[in-house]
Amino acid sequence: MQFTAPNRERHIANRELGNVEQIDSRGNLQIRLDSGRAVAFNIRENRHIDHGYAVTSYSSQGQTADRVLIHVDAEHGGEKLINRRLAYVAVSRARYDAQIYTNDKSLIAEGLARDVSHRSATEASRDSRQSTSQPRRSSEQGEAQSRAQAASQSISR
Repeated sequence: MQFTAPNRERHIANRELGNVEQIDSRGNLQIRLDSGRAVAFNIRENRHIDHGYAVTSYSSQGQTADRVLIHVDAEHGGEKLINRRLAYVAVSRARYDAQIYTNDKSLIAEGLARDVSHRSATEASRDSRQSTSQPRRSSEQGEAQSRAQAASQSISR
């Protein structure tokens, strides 16, 4: 099972996984968390649980599994879902083995190569300043490089 909200009282994190070891007719649960710790509570006290046998790659962030099975539907995933970030998040959960299952290998290869990283505002600002400034002439560049090397040598001495 998977906890879908944190339980501060019992020190259970959001999306933490565990196995149900015992349940009775009054709704009392005994859970063995994947960390090895045992917790007990009544289902009426904590209704924020779900099946944990299959989880999304994003809800499993920060967790590690021995083996990971990744299902990617190439026809319905779209470019916002199938990209390099998905590949990293999903595959990096695996300790020993990761298997990707798909309905179109060529579309998946193309999609997983797509980079959707957002640049920071400072990078964009720096790039725009560099592109609008006039390029140095090669003699100016050589002089600047010589000064930088001289300064570097004086610091290292």
